[in-house]
Amino acid sequence: MIGLRGIGLSLLLLAAVTVHGAPQQLDQDLRLRLALAMADEGSAQDRFEAEVWLTDMSLRLSKRVPDQHERLQLLRQVYLEARRADLPPELVLAVIQVESNFDRFAISSAGAQGLMQIMPFWLDEIGRPDDNLFHVHTSLRMGCTILRYYLDMERGDLTRALARYNGSLGSAKYPQRIYTALRTRWYK
Repeated sequence: MIGLRGIGLSLLLLAAVTVHGAPQQLDQDLRLRLALAMADEGSAQDRFEAEVWLTDMSLRLSKRVPDQHERLQLLRQVYLEARRADLPPELVLAVIQVESNFDRFAISSAGAQGLMQIMPFWLDEIGRPDDNLFHVHTSLRMGCTILRYYLDMERGDLTRALARYNGSLGSAKYPQRIYTALRTRWYK
């Protein structure tokens, strides 16, 4: 749980940040959610449900992430961060598949980084410029927070939320790629 000191620090940092290379109209609510999410150290889970999910998903991911230790660590983090953001973990896996194909060092042509392809300007925006988007925890925490935010913004409309996540609102191409990944790999 975030203490009052953490919230106060986050709000103070938000008041002090400057925009460098970020879109002109950054959403203040998303900035606050990201700052609070990155300061949150707590998590909760149903251990049995998590282990069943982990076993199933480990088999499905084995060809993309052959090292068992690395694969299990990644899946545990996906499960925790997805549950923390109230997202289906399979949806997060589908987003990662489409965004980076599970390459935590991926960099897009637009400069987005990591598993969930987060734009680096967000680190400055939330006062955490030293965080590393290639770090699995950072990428997952920020990516899940952003996707949850867009899902809330779109009142549960996943197609529109996914299009916003990809920066392609108005096009169904990206959401369809996610749905295909869900259907063919993660929800079989």
